[in-house]
Amino acid sequence: MTASSPLISVNSSRNFTSIVFVITLAALSLLVSAGTGNAQTRRSAAATAANDEEAAAFKIYRGVQLGMTADEVRKKLGTPKDKSDEQDFFVFGETETAQIVYDATHKVVTISADFLTTGDTVPTAKQVLGGDIDAKADGSIYKMVRFPKEGYWLSYNRTGGNSPLTTVTLQKIQ
Repeated sequence: MTASSPLISVNSSRNFTSIVFVITLAALSLLVSAGTGNAQTRRSAAATAANDEEAAAFKIYRGVQLGMTADEVRKKLGTPKDKSDEQDFFVFGETETAQIVYDATHKVVTISADFLTTGDTVPTAKQVLGGDIDAKADGSIYKMVRFPKEGYWLSYNRTGGNSPLTTVTLQKIQ
C-alpha cells in the first residue's frame, strides 16, 4: 500500500504525529477493553472454521507480521519516525502511519496501521476481515475477530465523516 495525494503535511508539524499516536493508543485501549468484556458471544463451529480461513487473508502488513524481531521490522519498513525498545512509529507519507509494538524479547506483538484518507490505498473491511461490515448511521465501521488457533485478534475500525480515519490492528493474544 502506498500513500495517495497529500491531504496534510506530516513534516509541517510534530503535532500531527502526536495526534495520530494518541488516537492509535485510544483505539488500542478501546479494542483491548472491548475484547475482554463478558458479553462476547460464542461462535458456532462453522463460524470458527470460516474465521480460521479468513485468518490467512490479512496477517502481514507491508511485509511485517507478528513474531518478527525489531531488527527484521526495521529492515522491511526502514527507519522509524520514533523508535524505542517497546515500539516504533512509522510514517509512510501524509496519509498512512503504523505503530509496531514489541514484547520484552523485542518481537512484534501488535501491528496497528492508520489511514487518514479514503480511496484505493485504504484496505476495505472485506480485504481485512474477509467480509463486508454494515456501517452505522454516521458511516463508522467497527469489527474485531479473534483467531485463538492462530493466536491473535484482528480489528477494523473506520470513523464516520468525509475524512475518515481507518485503523487496522493485529495483536497477539497473550
